[in-house]
Amino acid sequence: MARYEGRHRNAQAPSTAPSPKHGASTAPSSRPSSPSGRTGSSGTSGPAIPRPPHGRAPLAANKAGATHRASTHSASADGASTRRSRHEATPRRKKHVGRPILAGALALGLGASGFAYAKATNLIGTDAAAFVVGSGVVAQTDELARAKTVDTTYRAAASVSRNERRTAIAATGLRTAKELEAKKKKEAAKQAEKAREAAEEAERERERQNAIDNAKNDPKAAARVLMVDQGWVSDSQYNCLVNLWTGESDWRWSAENPSSGAYGIPQSLPARKMSQFGSDYRTNPITQIKWGLWYIKMSYGNPCNAWSTWQARSPHWY
Repeated sequence: MARYEGRHRNAQAPSTAPSPKHGASTAPSSRPSSPSGRTGSSGTSGPAIPRPPHGRAPLAANKAGATHRASTHSASADGASTRRSRHEATPRRKKHVGRPILAGALALGLGASGFAYAKATNLIGTDAAAFVVGSGVVAQTDELARAKTVDTTYRAAASVSRNERRTAIAATGLRTAKELEAKKKKEAAKQAEKAREAAEEAERERERQNAIDNAKNDPKAAARVLMVDQGWVSDSQYNCLVNLWTGESDWRWSAENPSSGAYGIPQSLPARKMSQFGSDYRTNPITQIKWGLWYIKMSYGNPCNAWSTWQARSPHWY
């Protein structure tokens, strides 16, 4: 229903009654008539008001009718104001009731926020299901945990590696002073053996050189040291060589066969064959011995084979 909003709460609302038609009487028809058939605005008897011409009500009657309509409209306005006040009372009560509810909701929200903050700062026990953590935070936490695990694993591996190195060092054969001493003694013995062999080699080289230098006086000694170059080191091979060349030249570097022309200790025929080991083959017994050893190796393999062949022939030759 449309509600009239006046400028003042006591202002009259416009009348909703239909306005009387032009020329109709404004006075109610049920009112008792005065003795003269006319009534005033107050409803009391009075003098009759003359009727104006052309069927129009007199001015006083019009005024009385206007006064009656105003009172009627005032009563209607008061009734409408009363009904409006009755209908508007409920919303006003709702507004007053809603304010405490809003304040209570605000207080409840503040309390929930404080409770959540207390849980987040570990002031009170929290439930893991009460919080929802973003995926980025979870990923960062997992990465930090993984990095910490890797660092811990690396440190543990480094510690194990250091321990393994210490164990390996201790397991190299030097674990005890006794083993170290034994190894030192073994090394000293090896070095002594090498020194002894070197000394023996040096002694043999001196003897060799002395034998070579003294070959004219002792050609047998020179032949003994030169046999080693051919790989003959046994006494049996040396003895076979001594017998062979004793029968040929009696170990004389200037011996010469008058019938054949064979020459020197090995009795080379002709003598110039020995020139491949030196041009001094006629005067140097070392040149003659070297050629004779080479010839025996090439023709018979060793001095004992040549000696056997020499003995089997007659006259003897090899």
